[in-house]
Amino acid sequence: MRIFLTGATGYIGGGVLDALVRAGHDVTALVRTNEKAKGVAKRGARPVIGNLAEPDSFADAVEAQDGYIHAAFDYSAAGGPSVEQTALQSIIAAARRPRTVASAAPATRFIIYTSGVWILGKTPEPATEDAPINPIAMASFRPKHERLVLDAADDRLRTIVVRPGVVYGGGNGMIADLFKSASNGLVRVIGDGNNHWPLVYERDLADLYARIAARDDAAGIYHANDEGDERVNDIVDAIKPYLPVKPDVRYVPIDEARNKMGAYADALALDQVVRSPRARALGWMPTLHSVAGNAARLLEEWRASRN
Repeated sequence: MRIFLTGATGYIGGGVLDALVRAGHDVTALVRTNEKAKGVAKRGARPVIGNLAEPDSFADAVEAQDGYIHAAFDYSAAGGPSVEQTALQSIIAAARRPRTVASAAPATRFIIYTSGVWILGKTPEPATEDAPINPIAMASFRPKHERLVLDAADDRLRTIVVRPGVVYGGGNGMIADLFKSASNGLVRVIGDGNNHWPLVYERDLADLYARIAARDDAAGIYHANDEGDERVNDIVDAIKPYLPVKPDVRYVPIDEARNKMGAYADALALDQVVRSPRARALGWMPTLHSVAGNAARLLEEWRASRN
């Protein structure tokens, strides 16, 4: 299939790009610079230089596609949610227009939107895809964007929302931040550390996207996590034996953390137990089921990424 991908140089999108190329798809990747264009080209994609904030910059690229995967978001940009909404509206409009290039792919196109489990809020009881949402501040824009995508579905367009858990692997993400701080001798845990993070290995997450893209019957909301129900304390304790010097652990009260980190403190302290029955019904099975149980391997991945 011909697939248009945003966020191809990001943490989630980069893994998705590799999974799509391995599956034999023809991927067009939106990037911002010539340097990034060269990078995605080496990985097997066709780069298009443009900007999510300027839909005209990628208008031609979205016309000939069979599917669209939005995996980009810039949390540091003041206008991030509004930029994303504009981009999604442009993608939806393109997906509804007749193809300008003949394709051997199924007649039904698809759009996959990357959301996140923080939209659920605190979930001390296992939360499946049909659980009510109660987004934390950092995910407050997500319900509107999920609904925008899901409501666009019709008999020629299937729409999907993927809600990844806390992604780990390589040199990025919250687990990588723990590896870094532990290696530097001091881990700051927000709250008491007994909160659960719903985790998912980056390569397993990418596999879910590729699986959904290939399934004509895949539509609606999918959670993506390994269901290991690990606490932050479990992860920190598992890291310690593999470091030359055991790090100190400081527990930071949430109010103090909010003063220094803003809304991100609430994300780090969020207690979530999440289940992914709809993803597993597609045959998706995570290859890694525990950060603590694979701490040595993941720490080596992180070290390798720094080089």
